[in-house]
Amino acid sequence: MRIFALVDCNNFYVSCERLFRPELRNRPVVVLSNNDGCVISRSQEAKELGVPMGAPAFKYKTFFLNNNVEIFSSNYSLYGDISQRVSDTLRGISPEMEIYSIDESFLEFPPQFLTALPEIGPHIRSLVLKWTGIPVSIGFGPTKTLAKAANRLAKKNPKTNGVFSLCARRDLDRFLDRIPVTDVWGIGRRHGKRLLARGVDTARAFKDLPDLWIKKNMAITGLHTALELRGTPCFSLEGSPPAKQTITSSRSFGRPASTLQDMEESTAAYTVRAAEKLRSQQSLAGGIVVYITTNRHNNMPQYSNSAMRMFPMATDYTPELISAALNCIRSIYKDGFRYKKTSVTLIEICRKKNRQCSLFEFDDQTLRERNDSLMQLLDTANSRFGRRTLNYGAEGISQPWQMNRKFKSPSYTTCWDELPEIK
Repeated sequence: MRIFALVDCNNFYVSCERLFRPELRNRPVVVLSNNDGCVISRSQEAKELGVPMGAPAFKYKTFFLNNNVEIFSSNYSLYGDISQRVSDTLRGISPEMEIYSIDESFLEFPPQFLTALPEIGPHIRSLVLKWTGIPVSIGFGPTKTLAKAANRLAKKNPKTNGVFSLCARRDLDRFLDRIPVTDVWGIGRRHGKRLLARGVDTARAFKDLPDLWIKKNMAITGLHTALELRGTPCFSLEGSPPAKQTITSSRSFGRPASTLQDMEESTAAYTVRAAEKLRSQQSLAGGIVVYITTNRHNNMPQYSNSAMRMFPMATDYTPELISAALNCIRSIYKDGFRYKKTSVTLIEICRKKNRQCSLFEFDDQTLRERNDSLMQLLDTANSRFGRRTLNYGAEGISQPWQMNRKFKSPSYTTCWDELPEIK
């Protein structure tokens, strides 16, 4: 029997904010989305107050004030760094690991560890808490789907102390009866509605459906999910995530942008970020698409458009990408509109190595090697000393169009100028 463990960070964004603000423990805390729009993470205290996920911040402003709720803007550089530290800790526990999301990771253990799970779970929790300060919940199962279900049960029941196992359980159906079918990993909203309409409302009821019906109505992936709930592994760990086929960088503006300069700066900045992601997965882009739009929720004149440019040779060289992106934005920008958003998407992505090359690529090999070295230098400097340590003039200096983050905490672990001070 295979043993999977899902390690999930509890209220991850809130936990990251509390790391350097210990006085916030036992207080209601929420983290807001881009432009301080809506709630995307809540402490347990905020949940108990009745703050729903996705609550619009402007509607709950008085509620937050009256209930002493601490508010934070999203600080993704902090969350990403803490997530990496949690992953490094888990990798020392088991080399068989898959990073599923910023706050979730799967581990796999040999079958002989089955009897030791009651000790392994608390050990993982205490080690991650000691080394990173982040509380986690752990679910064990003979499949990834059951490990996910076990993790949910560990979070919902305080008596589990954050650890629960569905491995080798004769009463498995009793626990699957407690899990709504819409909460089963792999069942999306559309399939969830179809199952509820059929009267299938729990994980157990879904597991017991006929294979032919599941395959006909939910394709092979739905059947794999059902088999996993029955204890048959269909999904293995993915050592590294597959390379993205498109890469998009986009943010809504903190205030409406109306000048070409603002649009050019935002386009260049998003292109730089997309290029960093492109190089991080060792890929090249064959083309770029730039999209702009106004705010369709107001009564102002509306306009949206996009432009695309293809490269003679696939590239990851940021200046070349910026040049093409600026040509795109200049071709579609129209004066007289108040723009809400710009997005940059890299398309026709291919692997940098093991790809079909063009004869023209070898015309100036020295220049290409120099460009590669320059990009590596920039990425290394910005990774080590903080984003925009080295940046392009096309991105602008003050960037007044940047999204609103009135309640942002310092980037304690990724920016030298924002290191915590002991007085």
